[in-house]
Amino acid sequence: MTVSLTGTTRLETERLILRAPEPIDYPVWEAFFLTDRATFIGGGPEHDKGRAWRAFCSLMGHWLMNGCGVFAMIDRDSGAVLGSCGPWFPSLWPEREIGWTVWDPAAEGKGYMAEAATAIIAHVFNDLRWDTAVSYIDPKNTRSMALAERLGATVDANAVSPFDDGTLVYRHPAPDAEGGMEAYA
Repeated sequence: MTVSLTGTTRLETERLILRAPEPIDYPVWEAFFLTDRATFIGGGPEHDKGRAWRAFCSLMGHWLMNGCGVFAMIDRDSGAVLGSCGPWFPSLWPEREIGWTVWDPAAEGKGYMAEAATAIIAHVFNDLRWDTAVSYIDPKNTRSMALAERLGATVDANAVSPFDDGTLVYRHPAPDAEGGMEAYA
């Protein structure tokens, strides 16, 4: 039996299909989560498959709890799962976040995440009607900071982070802000 989240939003870009995570995505997630590349999201080689499983299930469960969630990022041509990007708002988060993670190292540096995040930002402001969105980024995660800045986000020194570790809060421009939604149309 194949189980999937039904009735969830599906977005498409030039190169990507963005859909709710499905059980078939788990092997790629697990392979990513148990590497050093996942340390910025609570993973890493010191963790076990049980933690990877619980983290993946939280991605799927977020959709049920909040009516939206992180999308699996699928290459339109190959069908490969490349990573995830989307709205993220766990119960202890002070603000709604747009998060992103490249799972497949071969997908890094090819603009996939900027393409996905641009579609997601348009979705959260236009469809979900968010009035603001942030991305919580570890100051050592220079690639993620560069992407946030490429998307027009700036550090909001007055915003509260859910972490007590120096995490930066990048605020994405609202639809009416200078350089705002016209970049996401």
